[in-house]
Amino acid sequence: MTKSISDLLRSATERTVPLVRGTADTALAAPTPCAEYDARALVAHLFDVVVNFQRLAAKEDAHFGQEPGPDRLAAEDWREAFAAECDALVAAWAVPGADQGSTGAMNMPAPVVGRMALGDLTVHGWDLARATGRPYDPDPAVVDALLGTFAELAPTARRMGVFGAEHPLPDGGADATPLDRLLALTGRDPRWTRP
Repeated sequence: MTKSISDLLRSATERTVPLVRGTADTALAAPTPCAEYDARALVAHLFDVVVNFQRLAAKEDAHFGQEPGPDRLAAEDWREAFAAECDALVAAWAVPGADQGSTGAMNMPAPVVGRMALGDLTVHGWDLARATGRPYDPDPAVVDALLGTFAELAPTARRMGVFGAEHPLPDGGADATPLDRLLALTGRDPRWTRP
């Protein structure tokens, strides 16, 4: 049985929220596989993702990249605030009709937009885990749902600078896991380790 976007998002948040909760203040300066972000900027971006994709689920405009954005990590309880926003994200995509029709300024199909949120939570969850030396084991159903969507979106995402060039996998990917293939599609080296 195919999982709904809301169910997939729940599964992704169940893996990413503990990583955010367990990120020490002293680890926020750590480099990540996402070259433009250190761990602090990565978590701030994840906040933007979960808040803005709630709006997109409701067919409202998102406010990505608007300056100045709130410094969500300045609050003492930012870890719990992130968990609450993730719960709200899952709930927003569970509303009947959220995954139907089109949404966003680009007027994209809502299921694709929901998978974009799923991709951010999953790939950036992996980024944060790598940056802070922790394991990350996404739900295989999430990775499967993302592989097809990301393969379709990759050319446009590369033109827009969202994805890097596809990372070559050893032996043409013969022994690559589905997660390895997903990360490589986004331009990441699945074997990245903190310098």
